Amino acid sequence: MSTTAELLKGAAELFPDEVVTSAHVRHLDLPFGAGRFALITLDNGFDHTKPTTFGPQSLANLNAAIDQVEQEATAGTIVGAGITGKPFIFAVGADLKGVELLKKHDEALAIGKGGHDVFKRLSALAVPTFAYYNGAAMGGGVEVGLHCSYRTVSKAIPAFSLPEVFLGLVPGWGGCAILPNLIGAERAVSVIIENSLNQNRQLRGKQVFDLGIADAIFEGADFLEQSLLWTANVLNGTTEVVRAEIDRGEAWDAAVAKGRFIADSKVHGAAPAAYRALDIIAAAKDGDLQAGFDAEDTALADLIMGGELRSGIYAFNLVQKRAKRPAGAPDKSLARPVSKVGVVGAGLMASQLALLFLRRLEVPVVLTDIDQERVDKGVGYVHAEIQKLLGKGRINQDKANRLTALVSGVLDKAEGFADADFIIEAVFEEMSVKQKVFAEVEAVAPAHAILATNTSSLSVSEMASKLQHPERVVGFHFFNPVAILPLLEIVRGEQTDDASLATAFGVAKKLKKTAVLTKDAPAFVVNRILTRFMGEIQNVIDEGTPVATAEKAIEPLGLPMSPLVLLELVGPAIGLHVSETLNRSFPERFTVSPNLAAVVKAGKRGFYVYSAENGFKPELDPEVAALLVQGDSVLTEEQVRDRVLDAVAQEIGLMLEEGVVAEAQDIDLCLITGAGWPFHLGGITPYLDREGVSERVNGKKFLAPGIASVPA
Repeated sequence: MSTTAELLKGAAELFPDEVVTSAHVRHLDLPFGAGRFALITLDNGFDHTKPTTFGPQSLANLNAAIDQVEQEATAGTIVGAGITGKPFIFAVGADLKGVELLKKHDEALAIGKGGHDVFKRLSALAVPTFAYYNGAAMGGGVEVGLHCSYRTVSKAIPAFSLPEVFLGLVPGWGGCAILPNLIGAERAVSVIIENSLNQNRQLRGKQVFDLGIADAIFEGADFLEQSLLWTANVLNGTTEVVRAEIDRGEAWDAAVAKGRFIADSKVHGAAPAAYRALDIIAAAKDGDLQAGFDAEDTALADLIMGGELRSGIYAFNLVQKRAKRPAGAPDKSLARPVSKVGVVGAGLMASQLALLFLRRLEVPVVLTDIDQERVDKGVGYVHAEIQKLLGKGRINQDKANRLTALVSGVLDKAEGFADADFIIEAVFEEMSVKQKVFAEVEAVAPAHAILATNTSSLSVSEMASKLQHPERVVGFHFFNPVAILPLLEIVRGEQTDDASLATAFGVAKKLKKTAVLTKDAPAFVVNRILTRFMGEIQNVIDEGTPVATAEKAIEPLGLPMSPLVLLELVGPAIGLHVSETLNRSFPERFTVSPNLAAVVKAGKRGFYVYSAENGFKPELDPEVAALLVQGDSVLTEEQVRDRVLDAVAQEIGLMLEEGVVAEAQDIDLCLITGAGWPFHLGGITPYLDREGVSERVNGKKFLAPGIASVPA
């Protein structure tokens, strides 16, 4: 049997580039004569922008620190031991860069076992142990504290979570086994499953305390000092820690069943991590922690060697790294300052854009429209949203007053835009309308002003073609809802110059959006892929496959919503318009569904109706069913799925050949941030590679081995 030190040494050799965390031990005399105390501080030597992680060498360092503390505890020279982090950071878990490098099941098993072997020594010490969650704590950072006897948490913590299921793992260093035994199965399922599958929702300090994960909560300013005072009182017996009794009866089983329901509704059985975590939680009911740890080791190793985690890490890296350095963006030094923004249009989309520019840039924003009533309505919407932010405590009164004063509306474009640096249109999606608007704006705007279009599918080059200065026109395509979806497709027209493009990327960064550069090709990235995807679903329905079969066929992808529910969200009329646009460009691949056209003509909001009697589940609208004209070709779910995925793989292959984006990674980044495609798919291309679709359709995979898969 290998010792923990040997396991970690072997793992460290596989990962020479680890950012190593030190575990410093210092001693202090606790107040009230409580005795001598050992405090371990986790610190990787960088500031809070580089959070502390646990790679193999970091675990070895913590192991060595515990060696020292263990000797002191056994000798009776200390009364307790604590663990805390550097300023603003406790620890954020395993180093995913190291996990990516693992090639064999036994290497993955060693990482799980190594973490357990080190962490569980904290609960085996001869003295009580304390975790002081002073800052951000995630994954293994949370788990190291769970192995301690007591925990305190700072009120100022902005982020505390067990995010492993979100990435395609399980909390594998004690989370699945200890947490339900500490706070009960229902609360543990909420933290491990529900929060993870809700876009990795984070807990704040007060929630951590209210859930019972921490035994005490203190203000951030003097958190460690207050925690040590509390520790002294616990050790003296002045303060007694009372925890709620855990219900190990039907409530435990019900919590696990609820977790399975949540997992089914989010990933439809398509991603194994949530189910593996729930199996371990279910088995933890008898309180046998070691059996739980062993199950975590096995699950961790299996998942590390599986495609879902590799896709999850790939997606995480896209969103955290690639998104910050957009491929193909010009040198940022070319960007011009933006001190005033103009918005053409005052409808809902335009008003949402005005609010976003106002909040992020904090510069004057002026809206225009064709009549005063619309202008007033648009400005009124922005004012009302500012009041909502004030009511929720997101901004103070001074900020609310300032933002309200910065937004205005005028009818005369010359009056509104004469000194604007960045003007964006959000008017009706019709080429002639947009060309007319841009001609009017160019006549009154300063020579340096960027003219941006929020078009979802029209040609930016054609839109700019009749202007005197087409080089300053750029596509700036947001996704609805604007405040929530991070993606911004920045479209380079045929004549767009580098300075305009650099300014657009600079503005995108200030708007806190994920900007992806795309060529001026029909419907750009997301809408082109989704329209091909939806079009193929529509085709099989038109040909004769029942609606329910076509919808169910896509469930194994674990998408956030079914295709026809998505169509309802987008709006059937917009879906039809985009399909018509793409049909004109690529008639051999993009069809216009006569059934969809009939649904739009009938003024229906979608294919479904919802009723309280049916628990608001989607049911095919009888009026829509009466409109449908179908053929007699009925496909199975598997046949539908193959056909849809083949179509998507073909379209992505063609887009990459055309140079619509730089690489397949940009396609995935767009689908994750603009269409909510799940992390466990890695967007779409890793899934198509893993399922053999890419090679079947295009003769090759989209990604090189090891990029979103186990290294060769």
